[in-house]
Amino acid sequence: MKKNKPAAGGLTSDYKLISGLFFRLLPYQILLVVVNAVNSIVDSLFASNVLGSDAMNAMGLYAPMNHFLYALSIMLVSGSMMLYGLYIGKKPETVKSVYSVDLLMSVIVSVLTTVVLIISAVTNVISVMEANNYRQELFNQYLLGQSIGIPALVLGQQMFAFLSLENQTKRTMTASLLCFGSNAAMNYLFLIAIPMGTFGLGLASSVSEWIFFIVQAVYYISGRSPLKFSFRSVTRGIAPEIIRRGYSGALSRFVEMFRCIVVNALIMKFIGSLGISSFAASNSFLGIIWALPFGMTAVARMLFSISIGEEDRRSLTDTMRVVIRKGVPIMCVVSLILVLAAEPLTQMFYHDVTNPVYQMTVSGFRMLPLCMPLAVISLVFASFAQAAQKKAMSIVLPVIDGFVGVTLLSLFLIPAMKMEGLYLANILNGVICLIVIIVFARKDLGRAPKNVGDLLAMPDSFGAAENERIDISIRSIEEVVIISHQIIDFCLERGIDHKKAVCSGIAMEEMAGNVVLHGFKKDRKRTHSVDIRVVHKNDELMLHLRDDCRPFNPSDRLALLNEEDLIKNVGIRLALNIVKDVQYQNLLGLNELTIYM
Repeated sequence: MKKNKPAAGGLTSDYKLISGLFFRLLPYQILLVVVNAVNSIVDSLFASNVLGSDAMNAMGLYAPMNHFLYALSIMLVSGSMMLYGLYIGKKPETVKSVYSVDLLMSVIVSVLTTVVLIISAVTNVISVMEANNYRQELFNQYLLGQSIGIPALVLGQQMFAFLSLENQTKRTMTASLLCFGSNAAMNYLFLIAIPMGTFGLGLASSVSEWIFFIVQAVYYISGRSPLKFSFRSVTRGIAPEIIRRGYSGALSRFVEMFRCIVVNALIMKFIGSLGISSFAASNSFLGIIWALPFGMTAVARMLFSISIGEEDRRSLTDTMRVVIRKGVPIMCVVSLILVLAAEPLTQMFYHDVTNPVYQMTVSGFRMLPLCMPLAVISLVFASFAQAAQKKAMSIVLPVIDGFVGVTLLSLFLIPAMKMEGLYLANILNGVICLIVIIVFARKDLGRAPKNVGDLLAMPDSFGAAENERIDISIRSIEEVVIISHQIIDFCLERGIDHKKAVCSGIAMEEMAGNVVLHGFKKDRKRTHSVDIRVVHKNDELMLHLRDDCRPFNPSDRLALLNEEDLIKNVGIRLALNIVKDVQYQNLLGLNELTIYM
């Protein structure tokens, strides 16, 4: 058993629990991003090998719209998930309202976007982007094909997030695999079996997105989920709250749309359409690799939200440490592998080594991966700023990362270095973002940051001070037996009356024992732990128990009490007589039980 102190430099049991949870959730969040990234790779392979570089050019010109759609999805998903976590243990009915409002907003915005794109393609309203009439027509046809699947794309992302919270991982996995397979099959059908040009290229993606959405939607349509869409559940205040909480998480992707427009214009002016084709090829493959930084960011955002909601400084710091100590090194290794495999990756798209587009693409694969490790840091710190309501940082950092840094550097580097200048701009952008993070921390602290906790720069009023709390981690039944003494001593030192101190100590010891005896035995595949926190602040005593066992709500815990044996679990019985409030939720695979005495 460990009595943990606030995180400063060593690794606590809580760090190990956070680390295990982080990497357990990561694959599913990566899968959410991979769905579209893999489809983009498949589309690029068919486009470059069947239709040629002009079709790749059309895909490159569509890139800003992709950024807009992903930004829209991220805003709705992140805002809804934050509200889900906020209300799931307190106002379950409000969770149903969040679900209904999120879906309604997704339908409205995606349908409007579809209509605008169809009108744009038919009326040739965006002809200013390409002077060549043939390439313009290819782009318009691609736009029409893609627009058909936009509602399914946005709704599918929402379904994936809610299904993940309900632990429906088999369904999300099935939907993803069907999406991958159907996209490849539809590309073959619409480009080779029934040649439909760039319209078929876009239509293939649209069909796969509808399959992805429908497979997931069946779970909700069948009534198996407690969440059901209802116009009656739609309340006015939820939509603005989703946007308010989610916009900063999507801000980077929104501004990336404008960055793409500017960068595409610079490429066309100083390099030409071959530059667009090269950038589209490297980006289409790297899109699947970007799922790793984006997945880390999504998991970190959820953990940040929980830690901040509980005012848990230690877990907040440990989450960021997991990202920096484990996430960033993993990203470095992946980046190195990509750099070494630059030529084989290029040959998936282009085969003529004498063609300028070949060398441009090789350079892209050698340089662009180097921006990813620093991008992990900037993305995760931006999500932290969003969760912590650090408004200035949550706006400035995504805007610099998504638009200002790369755009300004590209204005100088592309004319001088061509495509290598664009790639270098992306690498230097990460350095600029790191400097911005340090500057914000220094501003808040009034001094230079010295460690991870300093970089977070949370105010002194956040959470409980060291003398206001006690943290205990348990991994075996042998460690349970002295919990009560530690808690009772802590309570008495804080001036809490003897009865409340004794009831609290014995109750937490018995509840922790129940988790070890029952929860640990139900899942022997991994090592479990129970983390106990007792906080006395502002004359309020809070008992908090967290474990990573299977979902187990308070009614199940109380069912363990043997009504015929009044001696058994006497601490829990006594504590229930003086308890003010009990809150339970299972979120992200953790059982969280909080008791206010």
